[in-house]
Amino acid sequence: MGDKHFYMNLAIQLAESVVGQTSPNPAVGCVVVKNGQILGMGAHMKAGEPHAEVNALKQAGEKAEGADLYVTLEPCSHTGRTPPCADLIIEKKIRRVFIAGLDPNPVVAGNGAAKLRNAGIPVEYGICEQQAEKLNKFYFHFMKTKKPFITLKTAVTFDGKTAASSGNSKWITSDEARLDVHLYRHRHDAILVGINTVLYDNPHLTTRLPQGGKNPIRIVLDTHLKIPMECNLLNDNAALTIIVCGKHANKQKRRAIEEKGIKVKKMSAEKIEIEPLLDWLGEEQILSVFVEGGSSVHSSFIDSGFFQEMIMYMAPKLLNDGKGTSAFAGIPKQSLQDSIPLVFKSIEQIGPDIKVIVEPMERGK
Repeated sequence: MGDKHFYMNLAIQLAESVVGQTSPNPAVGCVVVKNGQILGMGAHMKAGEPHAEVNALKQAGEKAEGADLYVTLEPCSHTGRTPPCADLIIEKKIRRVFIAGLDPNPVVAGNGAAKLRNAGIPVEYGICEQQAEKLNKFYFHFMKTKKPFITLKTAVTFDGKTAASSGNSKWITSDEARLDVHLYRHRHDAILVGINTVLYDNPHLTTRLPQGGKNPIRIVLDTHLKIPMECNLLNDNAALTIIVCGKHANKQKRRAIEEKGIKVKKMSAEKIEIEPLLDWLGEEQILSVFVEGGSSVHSSFIDSGFFQEMIMYMAPKLLNDGKGTSAFAGIPKQSLQDSIPLVFKSIEQIGPDIKVIVEPMERGK
């Protein structure tokens, strides 16, 4: 591995350590190097706080003059909640800048690199670009579509059941698999379920990692506002909670929920439609949604074509229950030609279970 890749991989590791806590900003890492010596390292910790370059340059201090700077995403060139990083890099008289990838944000989009070049600082980008983009896939997707990145998650027995015919579903998978799920909750902006999940399980939908973790925004799709007033989501004050309903939902029930400090979003249609919902979530700066809600909710995302990733945990159990709940409940198909082509991205064993990640196949492939 060459020096460039070594230092950029170090910057990527710094960025990985803060994934899930910087939204709506990307996770970024930075390393300052001179004569083979690392002078400063930094990550962007949280939106509104100093960027990775600022933290790394502060650590390097006066020694930063004449050093090389490695950063996982193009330095910003505009004044937002923090000053432009490109200006600071110029001020500190950095010798060269190495960037993993350009920022897709239109207010940056090559302007940061151009500002550095115009100041006489050579810029090279494309080092470990795929790893850096994967790290911020939520951010890149949002910048391109203005909609959140959708991850569907389900847990099934070996014969594809998510619950017995009695409705019992605890627990299909192991402690190890459930811990992995909580890491995904920590990394996503929001978690989404349907009203049936609330009625059957009365969940908290919080992140429970050994070291804590960030609780996602909790979203419940509840067309007719059937949610019980005594349920955990309306009373535990653990995270921002949004109940999404149709336009004919009971007004009194809506007011009662709002009096608890819970946000109710009334959609303009009688039924909740996925694309308008995602447009609104995008306007709310929600960049990623972890969908854990039952077969009907999953199928509504699949049938509408709005999902970017699906994670399935498969337990080594046979329920052998013909009336048990299946993972999906979509529109009946007449032919296998109507199936949705997927691409396997990874398969791994977690505890006794198997975790499979797939993505929809790109059109034209």
